[in-house]
Amino acid sequence: MIEVISLTKRFGNFTAVDSVSFRVEKGEVFGLLGPNGAGKTTTIRCLLTLIKPTSGQVRVSGIDALRDPQQVRQLCGYVPQEVSVDGDLTGYENLLLYARLYQVPRKLRKKRIQEALEFMGLADRANSLVKTYSGGMMRRLEIAQVLVNQPRVLFLDEPSIGLDPAAKRMIWDYIVRLRDDFDTTILLTTHDMLEADELCDRIAIMNLGKIAVTGSPQELKTHLGGDVVSITSKDSNCFGVLQRLGYRLLSPSHDGVCDLVVQNGEQEIPRILDELKQHGITTNSVSLKRATLDDVFLKYAGVRIEEGDTTWKHARLTRRTIRKLRQ
Repeated sequence: MIEVISLTKRFGNFTAVDSVSFRVEKGEVFGLLGPNGAGKTTTIRCLLTLIKPTSGQVRVSGIDALRDPQQVRQLCGYVPQEVSVDGDLTGYENLLLYARLYQVPRKLRKKRIQEALEFMGLADRANSLVKTYSGGMMRRLEIAQVLVNQPRVLFLDEPSIGLDPAAKRMIWDYIVRLRDDFDTTILLTTHDMLEADELCDRIAIMNLGKIAVTGSPQELKTHLGGDVVSITSKDSNCFGVLQRLGYRLLSPSHDGVCDLVVQNGEQEIPRILDELKQHGITTNSVSLKRATLDDVFLKYAGVRIEEGDTTWKHARLTRRTIRKLRQ
């Protein structure tokens, strides 16, 4: 459904997307996983023909997005990070406005709107002002908006950003239903490791405008090749000693923590600690875990994705502010 070949987007001397290529199959949930500034949103906007790429090719359902942008837009739905509903309108009125913008035939509008509200569990609040909605309800309404046009491809930019855990889980359930019930092809961006693991059939790890690796979450974790042992030490030589001893390290030490991949971690830890002690390295703590997507990202990008960043906080604050306007 989506084919991207050597997509590049530059803003002056800054390269936001650097020769990115990937494919998304029909009925698949495909994720672009990376930190803020990785180029995920710029990639989506190029695919949606909202901005013109510097070079490369984009096809959506076999249609050349550069030659026939209007046709591509009619096939797609887009839920951006930012709040895209009007708090001073009711839920029904927001969807009606969207239906008119997408030129949904008048005789079909009411039926489409009702179906979208029912699917997203908002039918009982259709006539309430959106500024009385919770943050999770607003996000569900934003998804309901794009369903009015019955898109074949749905783009979700950080779908659960700014939501509390319960609302986030609810959004995830609806996304899975969209794929399973309607065979909708979904491309989402996220910096939430659990979200990528739970939702995506495949993911592309993206950082600094490039895609480092693509695969299913389980494939990527399996390819990491073992358990992850995290050793904390105030000794700056810890990383170098482990490297000289031949251990497979995920990245240079960060905040005094060295992450290494081993087979049979429970058996290996005593030997690792003993070798470090023989080399004069004092360890403060050690932990063992199964490989996660965070570890995969660390391996290929060399950094960890920071949670709770300012974008997440801003999104949550914005939705709360809309609610306060009712007072």
